[in-house]
Amino acid sequence: MPQKKSSDSDMPIGRLTRVDNFFPPPQDLVLPEKTVKVTLALTKASVEFFKKQAHRHHIKYQKMIRELVDRYAKMY
Repeated sequence: MPQKKSSDSDMPIGRLTRVDNFFPPPQDLVLPEKTVKVTLALTKASVEFFKKQAHRHHIKYQKMIRELVDRYAKMY
């Protein structure tokens, strides 16, 4: 019985070649930036919002606030 050709267009065509791992190690993915500690008074509603969102996305709420401020600063 003859073999049927696969009609899946997502499959590779031709000979496959293994490539070396080119990803950097995890510690080289994010370079630590120098930070300055500040005291900032925020509304209770704002803090609750960031805590809720941070919990939902499994990150720290302080990091979310810092990222927001950094992005704003880069725009201006």
